[in-house]
Amino acid sequence: MTIAFTMQGEERHIASPSRWRQLSRNPRCVFGIVVITIMILAALFAPVIAPYPANEQKPSIRQVAPLSDDKFGDFHLLGTDALGRDIYSRILYGARVSLLVGAAAVLVALLIGVPLGLISGFVGGRTDTIIMRLVDVQLAIPFFLLAVTLAALLGQGLRNVILLLGATSWIGFARIVRAQVLSLKQLPFIESARSVGVRPTVIMVRHVLPNSWTPIIVLASQAVGALIVAESSLTFLGVRVPPDTATWGGMIAAGRNYLETAWWISTMPGLALTITVVAIYFLGDGLRDVLDPKTRRR
Repeated sequence: MTIAFTMQGEERHIASPSRWRQLSRNPRCVFGIVVITIMILAALFAPVIAPYPANEQKPSIRQVAPLSDDKFGDFHLLGTDALGRDIYSRILYGARVSLLVGAAAVLVALLIGVPLGLISGFVGGRTDTIIMRLVDVQLAIPFFLLAVTLAALLGQGLRNVILLLGATSWIGFARIVRAQVLSLKQLPFIESARSVGVRPTVIMVRHVLPNSWTPIIVLASQAVGALIVAESSLTFLGVRVPPDTATWGGMIAAGRNYLETAWWISTMPGLALTITVVAIYFLGDGLRDVLDPKTRRR
């Protein structure tokens, strides 16, 4: 399906075949799409793909090296951790949490930041001042300090981690939407809508917002990677989903005391995290080049 937006007499095809051709010609973007697709499929089918249960503990086979058999003859592709749990299986299940947290937290940030940025830029005046001062206040508070404080108030758990990350990540969306609205609201097609008596709310939703989606889509794609890293960092610090849930950050934290004797416990989930985040950023760069040619690298 082709989605078309009209601005100043121009028709913009966000999902046209030519856009997909441009994406397919970008090697980094193709790499990102392939890796993200593999990770999503691995997360969805983890119960089928994983050779062992994620939380099955066997202390008798603890710290088995990668590509080795344990004493019972069972093969472990990426080795086992300090409790005898299969690392490959836990990485597959951990992908579920990381991808879910990244995508859901971005959705929460969009639901908060986009309306506030839209109202701030379009209404202006005191409303704009109040919203921007709120942005300044949150920017002045270090992320991890704010996150730990909110975690203490909300408690731990997957839902609260998502809400916490979304509530601390809406600022970028609010600022970029506000900037777009400020550049759009004085254009002739907006003035024409005003002159014929179209209500401000309708103008914002039907005319201004659709023409602001390009930077929002690009920022959202890159924010997913940033929030996956943030979730892993918070898990490493102890602000986490339930301890019995396999997460990449939790696995990295659990292996930090065994780096000299069993380096793979932290390294393998760390590699999974790194590859996934890099792939998401590559995809974000490709979307930016296609949707916003003015920022394309030369």
